[in-house]
Amino acid sequence: MQTITTIGLDIAKSVFQVHGVDAGGQVIVRRQLKRRSVVAFFQKVPPCLVGIEACASAHHWSRELQALGHTVRLIPPAYVKPCVKRQKNDAADAEAICEAVTRANMRFVPTKTPEQQSGLVLHRARHLFIRQQTAVINAIRAHLAEFGIVAPVGRHGVEELLNIVADPNDKRVPEIARACLTRWSQRYDHLPKLRAAFQIAMRCHDIIEFERFRDDRLQGAGGESLVYELFDVSLSSRAIVAGRPKPRIVRSFHSVCAIGNGVMSGLNRPYTIRIPPAAVALASFSKLGPPTESNTS
Repeated sequence: MQTITTIGLDIAKSVFQVHGVDAGGQVIVRRQLKRRSVVAFFQKVPPCLVGIEACASAHHWSRELQALGHTVRLIPPAYVKPCVKRQKNDAADAEAICEAVTRANMRFVPTKTPEQQSGLVLHRARHLFIRQQTAVINAIRAHLAEFGIVAPVGRHGVEELLNIVADPNDKRVPEIARACLTRWSQRYDHLPKLRAAFQIAMRCHDIIEFERFRDDRLQGAGGESLVYELFDVSLSSRAIVAGRPKPRIVRSFHSVCAIGNGVMSGLNRPYTIRIPPAAVALASFSKLGPPTESNTS
């Protein structure tokens, strides 16, 4: 049996697909694996190059396979799609991943550590609570507007509406509607407390991440001071730092502003970051991988 040199692994919740080839591109293995059998399968395979789409749980499986001695590359799904021939299914996806991972100019996504993913969970959980609070406010406003009750935009306007809901003597709101809106009011009062708890946790995480970045010591004039300034800008800038495996240098600050999903553009207040002429900025935050770190990364 010839030695497997490259494997394309299409991950899922329960059933995984493996496509392995040798150095000449000849197919050696093409099979499905149950989730419980994935680690056992790769324990029997000699260390090789494994390609995985950078999707849900990809970073977990990357760490698991790296612990077994394999070289794992995470590929953005957008770069795998052109390699799919036809009839998209798990087998075709695994074959496309196996082909894409061998491309010399392919971009790869760095594997995140559990600590880094934990920091991202903090930011996303806080963002979820913000969306929930907005949804509750919109629901209260919309329901009371059906009874001709409106209030100015902003926090004080919401408080006026909550006072109307809490007043049993206000007959403009029917009792059935009041009972429902009372539950919404309780939910609205509870969400800021949850956000505050997550805010404290995020502050602690920021301190840890700050120490990690300071120890990494950005190479280049002004690099370290830039990290200090980023941490002072806003919560959005801290989300940027949480999403990077390690600092990397580029020649333009434009890439920092072009972060995936536009997190820097979502700031709720003006911001300025002073960069000396000799300074350099933190690097490319695209979800499609850095432009220079390829197979040698």
